[in-house]
Amino acid sequence: MRELPKEMVLPASMVPDEFPDPPVTPKDAATVVLLRDTDAGLEAFLLRRVMGMAFAGGMSVFPGGGVDRRDADADIAWAGPEAEWWAEKFACPVPLARALVCAAVRETFEESGVLLAGPDENSVVSDTRPYASARKSLVDREFSLAQFLNDNGLVLRADLLRPWANWVTPAEEPRRYDTKFFIAALPEGQRADGSTSEADHAEWRRPADAIGMWKAGERGLLPPTWMTLVDLGEQAGVADAMAADRTISKIIPKVIREGRILRPVLPGDPAYDRAAGHLDARPDDTIGE
Repeated sequence: MRELPKEMVLPASMVPDEFPDPPVTPKDAATVVLLRDTDAGLEAFLLRRVMGMAFAGGMSVFPGGGVDRRDADADIAWAGPEAEWWAEKFACPVPLARALVCAAVRETFEESGVLLAGPDENSVVSDTRPYASARKSLVDREFSLAQFLNDNGLVLRADLLRPWANWVTPAEEPRRYDTKFFIAALPEGQRADGSTSEADHAEWRRPADAIGMWKAGERGLLPPTWMTLVDLGEQAGVADAMAADRTISKIIPKVIREGRILRPVLPGDPAYDRAAGHLDARPDDTIGE
């Protein structure tokens, strides 16, 4: 695994002066990296979280969020790899795998307006404007993703997603997530709008450009976002990224203090084994709240 750059530091507000002991149990979450091809190359869709938010305020991130218990609703039309396939890829229980895929589709629609669903298993919605009010209702938790899809005669297109990575928030942080990262190509005819109360800016960026803006101090990136952008920057285009055969394993950074600086380190970094260690036990069959 590649090391994080030495200039990668965490905002002081993300880590308390005294680390939680025992560590907070991570909540299950899903993140989707939307991709598109342009004349300039592959681009990824990024949201800048509103400053002052409890987690990652001011940081540029991909659409995503926590798993809702209703995401595990089995009464849903589904096309593509079944939950068992996703469970094997992410090394998690089948019910959780199903909930993660549903959360990925729901959160992508809520935060970007992109809907990975269609009238049947061979098509995808090309215009999401008719579902604008339903999008708001999903955000407000007035009904579940399953109810929304069933009421509108839509099929969840799990085949439009691909597994990419699994990141767990460091044990030193008070808010933690066990996040499964997916990638997906922007469906033809749809647009990502970033119309969400959780973000104040949305943009498409080539991975190299996004990292360059981070180096210039113009964007904030956390380790999972930085690493994902670096990996995607090695792909020739969306088709290559979607076809990549990824081996998924949990990546759990640690946090070290260097004076007043908080620096995240990854397994393989010489400082990782010297960092404070924590047990990170959690039930295997937990579906996050």
